[in-house]
Amino acid sequence: MAQRILHVIPAVAPRYGGPSVATFGMCRALAAYDVETVVATTDADGPDRLPVETGSIVRYGDVPVIFFPRAFSESFKWSGLLASWVHSHVSGFDLVHIHAVFSHSSVTTGRACRHAGVPYVVRPLGNLDPWSLARHGWRKQLLFKLGVRDLLRHAAGIHYTSEAERQLAQGALPWLPQGVVVPLGVEDELFVTAPPASSDARYVLALCRLDVKKGIDLLIEAFHAQHARGVEHAWSLIIAGDGDPAYVAKLHRLAKAGAARDRIAFRGWVTGAERHALIAGARAFALPSHQENFGLSVVEAMACGVPVIVTPGVNVSGEVAAHDAGWVVPRDRDAWTQTLAQVLADAAELSRRGRLARALAERFRWPSVGRQLVEVYAALLESRVAVAPRRHAAPRPGWVPSADGRTDR
Repeated sequence: MAQRILHVIPAVAPRYGGPSVATFGMCRALAAYDVETVVATTDADGPDRLPVETGSIVRYGDVPVIFFPRAFSESFKWSGLLASWVHSHVSGFDLVHIHAVFSHSSVTTGRACRHAGVPYVVRPLGNLDPWSLARHGWRKQLLFKLGVRDLLRHAAGIHYTSEAERQLAQGALPWLPQGVVVPLGVEDELFVTAPPASSDARYVLALCRLDVKKGIDLLIEAFHAQHARGVEHAWSLIIAGDGDPAYVAKLHRLAKAGAARDRIAFRGWVTGAERHALIAGARAFALPSHQENFGLSVVEAMACGVPVIVTPGVNVSGEVAAHDAGWVVPRDRDAWTQTLAQVLADAAELSRRGRLARALAERFRWPSVGRQLVEVYAALLESRVAVAPRRHAAPRPGWVPSADGRTDR
């Protein structure tokens, strides 16, 4: 009988970046292994709401998804209707995959699973890294007391996306249950050469959610500094993404305040073919994050044959360094300035590292990741059955829950 897995994530709007993209990629990859999935989430989209039907399962991103209204709080994304539905329907699933930690959907789903005797695994999205734990630390300490500690302590497993993420989390919280490392995946289409994004052939690309932790301010400052040295005036810096309006405005002011003011462009959100072309057309991809549990956009760039420039805080940086797929640079403006000057002046080295980057990205194709997830689910379920057999009756094969409790194939 096919496994039935419920995925719960606070929100999936594009503005929230890699976590939602990866969740849909997991579900599509799992379908190839006869795993039935449903995603439960909210309609949150920053200050707005996604234009989606709520309360019934719909196809979204080619995946069965049930949306619920976010009642309040953009950070916590509280949804009483999501909580009620999960408590009513969780017993019909073999296992629950919870994405995120400090969110209402995560805490309430953990409680529902424990009440129903359903095992669950938590993907913390880098939130257990010491840098992340320290950010808004007082709020996170309160949430630990209000349910996060129980959520983590009683999980059947913690899903880390890199070995570095696992080591950092377990070092900060040694009481965490067993952890498994399964990376995120990239779509096969990224390995196919895309048409040029524009006539601006020589550009460094930063593509991400524009948040303080991404460190784009450091990249802009370093680009200004290398430009002022007259090393390479024909290069541009393209920044694609969006985020908090106040922070985005700060980045725009910073971009206009230096020597490279005419060579820095903001593209906003890009999706689909436009996004693919923008990545594939870059000569280098830069992400100077303070902390990144994986760095999906980094791996997507490597799949397109684009070498990357990252900080040690990007947890795939170890693989990048080991395979010479780019440059790993400390979070220091002078170090980034020097590296940019070196990178932009050496076309042969860019080409060489681009080929190595694509070879490294091969290990992150979704079919391989999907197989690893199936193996993790099977091992957790086998262990769970050996310790505490499920007491509720299993639904019929092909069962997919609807919002009102009816069952559909």
